[in-house]
Amino acid sequence: MGIKEYKPITPSRRWITGFTFEEISAKEPYKPLTAPLKKSGGRNVHGHITIRHRGGGHKRRYRIIDFKRDKDNVAAKVISIEYDPNRSSRIALLEYADGQKRYILWPLDLKVGDEIVSGENVEAKIGNAMPLRNIPLGTFVHNVELRKGKGAEVVRSAGTYAQIMAKEENFAHLKLPSGEIRKVSLDCRATIGQLGNVEHSSISLGKAGRSRWLGIRPTVRGVAMNPHDHPLGGGEGKAAGGRHPCSPWGKITKGLKTRKKNKPSEKFILKHRS
Repeated sequence: MGIKEYKPITPSRRWITGFTFEEISAKEPYKPLTAPLKKSGGRNVHGHITIRHRGGGHKRRYRIIDFKRDKDNVAAKVISIEYDPNRSSRIALLEYADGQKRYILWPLDLKVGDEIVSGENVEAKIGNAMPLRNIPLGTFVHNVELRKGKGAEVVRSAGTYAQIMAKEENFAHLKLPSGEIRKVSLDCRATIGQLGNVEHSSISLGKAGRSRWLGIRPTVRGVAMNPHDHPLGGGEGKAAGGRHPCSPWGKITKGLKTRKKNKPSEKFILKHRS
């Protein structure tokens, strides 16, 4: 696992960095665990664009990931580590003792040939999944559930981990990658270890075209638009705006707090990320 630079044979090539893919052991995905993935172009069911700057990009197939880790007390062997175009982390293909295969998110230092298991009372080693009540304090975990049996909802990005800070009554205190400390039920499951592909955040796309491959379209500045299209648009010559930065619909975009005061999850947050 590492970052490679390219010989600057073109101006954009000078700034591009990429992965070495040393950890990848399979070129093609396991077909039965893939599904078609239709692009939305940022549009909702009515055809209106609700998320701007999306469209195009390379065609992908979705990899079906086991976020629940609910196949208990059956040993599984890691048979390959693969690239997933739909997420920043790598995925690992497991083959269970009964022959079933499943994809999981790849933890750092898990190698092809290793055996892992999930269950109530299993060893606290990298790749094993168990309820938070059975995981020792201070342990790094990922793929964490917020509701028992729903499947992991947080700590799923490349290089991330949460740390178990304390256990109190029926809750564990988890320090999340954002710095937030949150109460999570001790019955919720988590996987031991830090997620792999740690260098993901250090990659430089280097050119606009590489963003287009990922399905990210250009962002136009408001001051470069016409008054019809944006509150900052128009003016004679190059105008500097004349008001606080805002969205095309007039909402302040820097510093305006949008979080609802009575959010249902507020009672579980011990320390906010800010």
